[in-house]
Amino acid sequence: MINFSLFSALATYYFIMFVTPGPNNAMLTASGMKFGFVKTLPHLIGIPSGHILQISLVCFGLGNLFLKIPELQFYMKILCFFYLIYLSWTILGSFSVVKKKTGRPLKLYEAAAFQFINPKAWTIAITVVSGFFPVEENFFIATTFVTLTAAVICFPSICLWALFGNSLRLFIKNNKTKKIIEYILAILLVVTALFILIK
Repeated sequence: MINFSLFSALATYYFIMFVTPGPNNAMLTASGMKFGFVKTLPHLIGIPSGHILQISLVCFGLGNLFLKIPELQFYMKILCFFYLIYLSWTILGSFSVVKKKTGRPLKLYEAAAFQFINPKAWTIAITVVSGFFPVEENFFIATTFVTLTAAVICFPSICLWALFGNSLRLFIKNNKTKKIIEYILAILLVVTALFILIK
């Protein structure tokens, strides 16, 4: 049964999972710093859009695939690892004037598609459906409840990271400092990729 207690528990879980560091938030920080908050909006909207579809698919039984074919998670980890390594490489030198003209933030559909190789996103989806899905409710109402709650909590939670990146962009004008931050972000992405791979 859907009630305030269930909503509070689900919202708290979503907030903790969405606001803590992970591939999405590292990418949003880099995008916010490189392109600014407004140009990062499609990326910001794409993440909860991908989550809604992902959680819906798990509700409809896709999560059982991971139980029947555990190798799938391994292959997703490999894909995510290499994608994050690629992103960390593109961050290096990305705040220079030359690169800024040629680069672009992720599009909405790209950010949404990334959720399907993001192990943290799958963990959230499977945990929510197994632990918070109100089974005594109508199936479609229950699915709408867990997906819409994700959208409502996800967007403002991840916005904090894009705003943080945007703040760095506005307040740090020194090229040497930007270069240091560039390397820190790249290293954080590599560390995140390694953590995903060995977890």
